[in-house]
Amino acid sequence: MQNDIGQTAQTIQTPRIVEVGQHRDGPRCPPGIRLGRIAQQGVDPGTGNKSGKDAAGDVPAANDQDFLHAGIVADDIGELMSYQVTVQPGGRQFVAESDETLLDAALRQGLIIPYGCKDGACGACKGKVLAGSVDHGRAQAHALSDREKAEGMTLYCCATAQSDLSIECRQMTSATDIPVKTLPSRIEKLEKLAPDVIEMHLRLPASEKLQFHAGQYIDILLKDGRKRSFSLANAPGDDNLLQLHIRHVPGGVFTEQVFSTMKVRDILRFNGPHGGFFLREESSKPVILLAGGTGFAPIKSIVEQALAQGNPRSMHIYWGAKARVDLYQHALPEAWATQHPQVHYVPVLSEPAADDHWQGRTGFVHQAVMADFPDLSGHQVYACGSPAMIDVARKDFVSVCQLPEEEFFADAFTFSAT
Repeated sequence: MQNDIGQTAQTIQTPRIVEVGQHRDGPRCPPGIRLGRIAQQGVDPGTGNKSGKDAAGDVPAANDQDFLHAGIVADDIGELMSYQVTVQPGGRQFVAESDETLLDAALRQGLIIPYGCKDGACGACKGKVLAGSVDHGRAQAHALSDREKAEGMTLYCCATAQSDLSIECRQMTSATDIPVKTLPSRIEKLEKLAPDVIEMHLRLPASEKLQFHAGQYIDILLKDGRKRSFSLANAPGDDNLLQLHIRHVPGGVFTEQVFSTMKVRDILRFNGPHGGFFLREESSKPVILLAGGTGFAPIKSIVEQALAQGNPRSMHIYWGAKARVDLYQHALPEAWATQHPQVHYVPVLSEPAADDHWQGRTGFVHQAVMADFPDLSGHQVYACGSPAMIDVARKDFVSVCQLPEEEFFADAFTFSAT
């Protein structure tokens, strides 16, 4: 992805603090801990749950039995209601309040539904409402069409419950013990990888580490409360030094500073890690890693982590870009493929320049995958790129190449100039 404010034991000295900010647009308002709003039998909402973590920080984690008897109740503050949500297959349950999205409710209770932008733009959290009714909220038309709504689909990052629900999510997992933190960081390096792409290295305080899954992202924090989200491009091994791939967006609040006034030793604050885009290590299926543009960043993180762990799974990397210059780290996946027999790399250009003298594949990157793998029924796919690329890849891989829908994992991003 182009990709809590706490105190640290050691601070970083810097000549200035700059206001910054992504490639995922829109506000991110994590839910707070709502005590006293859930009616349960035999459960004290203030003390009855274990403590866990989600994208909002400290939250009560879900005990599957805690919510079995949750009913529809009037909130003790205003007219808010609480509804029971049952997730199929499996029958796991959580409670959603009428003023929070289904995604926020799940995260608050220690359950992870795959998601990306949290703004109704990417479609990564799209799922089916099997029973009950929802308000679709701010879901954008390109991510959730009227036809899909009529078929019972919704975006969990936008939908709020209007009744008890039964929903479908085949990729729900429990939250790990990786904490979400807000930390200061110092810019250690700014390296231009292409005319419009900079690799930024962020150094954490010596007393701090950031645990994360390869493929996750962080939110850079703006002074006015806005956030800009970027995937981590390095593997978790060096969790004191973070890498981001930042594409220039003309007029962008954040990227204009990165490409003009920002300099080494400036201080940035961030919150993370976030996201459900990471390699499912319990599977042994061969993996298709699909990247568009700076969507290569989380793919790089995933591959480097897999190689560091000696993971023997077959990995086929497809990196799509407009011209040769946009394959800004082309030599790196080439080296992986040369040095590791389980790694394969296919670059694809959609509009190669005349002076590129390109002899490789051309066209849409997901179509290159389909040409090479007409049967994806035994694979997993991890895709990161624009919402349009993610949407068409998901549809074509599932409908044409027989990819099981639950084996498609995606992280879609948008570029913001505000």
